[in-house]
Order: sequence, then structure tokens, then C-alpha cells
Amino acid sequence: MAPRFLTLADVSEILNVSSTQAYALVRSGELPAIQVGGRGQWRVEASELEAYIQRGYKLTQEKVQSGQL
Repeated sequence: MAPRFLTLADVSEILNVSSTQAYALVRSGELPAIQVGGRGQWRVEASELEAYIQRGYKLTQEKVQSGQL
């Protein structure tokens, strides 16, 4: 069974981006996340990451169809 929550390191690995870029996605609100524990470490629910990816596909498709790419 896959874990429900992912670390930002997991997110950056899955998206193949830097940890700074993953953190920026969370800080901007583009990728919903929560802070947990005394140190306030970020966690992203796996379903939120999947929804973010799907939104990216939809946005790209719309840009292609409108001739923006």
C-alpha cells in the first residue's frame, strides 16, 4: 500500500524537479500541503500530487489546442 503523505523530497523526485522548486509549489499554494510535527515539516497528500499533475496535463492540453505552445 502506498503512503498517504509524501515528503517534499518524495515530491521533487516524482516530479523530477529540485527540492527548491517543490517547496515553491507548496509555498505558492499551487500544490496543497500541510505542516506536521514540532518542526513544521511539509507533507503532501498523494492524491493532491496526482490532482496537481492532472491539472498540469489539462492546462498543457488547453495551451496546445489554443496554439499557445
